[in-house]
Amino acid sequence: MTQAMTERAASAHVDRYVLAHLPPPAAWPELCFEQMPQVYPVSLNCAVELLDRMVAAGHGERIALRTLENVWRYRELLDQANRIALVLRDELGLQPGNRVLLRGYNSPMLAACWLAVLKAGGVVVTSMPLLRARELGQMIARARIDFALCEASLLDELQIAGQQDGGLRRILPYYTRAAGSLDELMRVAASAGAARFDNVATRADDPALIAFTSGTTGAAKASVHFHRDVLAICDAFPTAMLQPVPEDIFCGTSPLAFTYGLGGLLCFPLRYGASSLLLERPTPALMLQAMSAQQASICFSVPTFWRQLAGLIESGETNHDLRHLRHCISAGEPLPAATRAAWRKASGKEIIDGLGSTELLHIFISHSAASQRAGAVGHVVPGYQLRIVDAAGNSLPVGQAGHLAVKGPTGCRYLADQRQHDYVKQGWNLTGDIGVLDAQGYFHFHARDDDMIVSAGYNIAGPEVEAALLQHPAVLECGVVGIPDEARGQIVKAFVLLRPGCLPDVQLIEQLQAHVKQCIAPYKYPREIEFVSELPRTETSKLQRFRLRERTS
Repeated sequence: MTQAMTERAASAHVDRYVLAHLPPPAAWPELCFEQMPQVYPVSLNCAVELLDRMVAAGHGERIALRTLENVWRYRELLDQANRIALVLRDELGLQPGNRVLLRGYNSPMLAACWLAVLKAGGVVVTSMPLLRARELGQMIARARIDFALCEASLLDELQIAGQQDGGLRRILPYYTRAAGSLDELMRVAASAGAARFDNVATRADDPALIAFTSGTTGAAKASVHFHRDVLAICDAFPTAMLQPVPEDIFCGTSPLAFTYGLGGLLCFPLRYGASSLLLERPTPALMLQAMSAQQASICFSVPTFWRQLAGLIESGETNHDLRHLRHCISAGEPLPAATRAAWRKASGKEIIDGLGSTELLHIFISHSAASQRAGAVGHVVPGYQLRIVDAAGNSLPVGQAGHLAVKGPTGCRYLADQRQHDYVKQGWNLTGDIGVLDAQGYFHFHARDDDMIVSAGYNIAGPEVEAALLQHPAVLECGVVGIPDEARGQIVKAFVLLRPGCLPDVQLIEQLQAHVKQCIAPYKYPREIEFVSELPRTETSKLQRFRLRERTS
């Protein structure tokens, strides 16, 4: 019996659905821990390490989470997470290994729910607040999700999704005093004096979370990450590039549903005994005001937002004090040199660029403020290795463009998905990025090798938008691609062939855009629509999206 099989047999998970649907160990990437500053024990619960251990180490009275109105200290966060874990176990009957969907805006309560699920041995599945019932239903079915904790204001779409065949067993809303809500059940636990929870002794390689991404086909891919992986990202990028201290105040614009936001706004600050400012729906003006008022020192965002913040400062429309801001991190899409320059001019601060992926959980290429190099994303984060390879997996020489291959302490494990064999080859993760390595080991990004559209930090699959458009009675055929945009990096553009008798005018464009917003998450809608008389196809009727992109170049 292999070591991997032995470890699976000893898993704390009673519900073994995720374990049973991982790819075979031979299809996993090679994991490397030699350069990591920590040695991870076989028995490990990442929520316990991030929260319980910090309280035990004397951080109980330090601030853990902040909003513009109040603060939660480490001890209070622990008490709240324990009460939620008690509700999950005693009220819902959660068994270790059950999947729990979280749906909410960034808030201390959402953070407490995330920690509670892991303390109880569950597997967390976070979801974007803007997702519609169809998208939520796909996640529920794919991961066989059992329960959901949902902000009350976001219940409608989830209730529709949860009632589908094989749907959710139970949804507990929070931020409401309604009977049967999570809040009420937590009050019952509090009145009984319950603030302790016997944490489930998960193993380091038990699944902790499932993060959904999308590929060029639009079909969701579910990336499984272990308890050890969560700690590994905390001990890699931030240790090497940020050097966090307990006095740091983290902030940012990404939802906790993104692994980028999860790391930067929850896991990293807790790992270092620091605090995090959570804003539900940050606008540039609110973000700037909050960073100034709270004296934030580390901020995670995307290039689009950094551009907007720079413009706001330059306009002089708002007062700000960024003297405490010592690290500005950008990821999610390529960082244009103009954006970096605009932010430097407006704030006097440098941006730390980063490249990561959902499959590897967080950033694996970056730089410190001192090691920045013009035109490059950065160098490999300590703990990871990278190389540039050709289509056959052969290493390419310095300066020659090819596919980025990465390995380290985290890696891709898709849930029941044959695309595992496309992402992992010869033990390396092929991230889908095209670029070159220079003689000093800096990675220069060129492009993506698939049809993913990255707009303002959001990943959008063109075929998913096409499917939504085709549901409109006026649309006969369509093709969707990403085109360059100064403000957002890329925007979604749709080429639409109408049914006979339909008038291609501005009013119809607006109708189609509104229709897409109703079918899928609103941020995926086509910001440009061009009506065409035909679409380029192969002899087998396959749409040639590259020819559509050529029309916009």
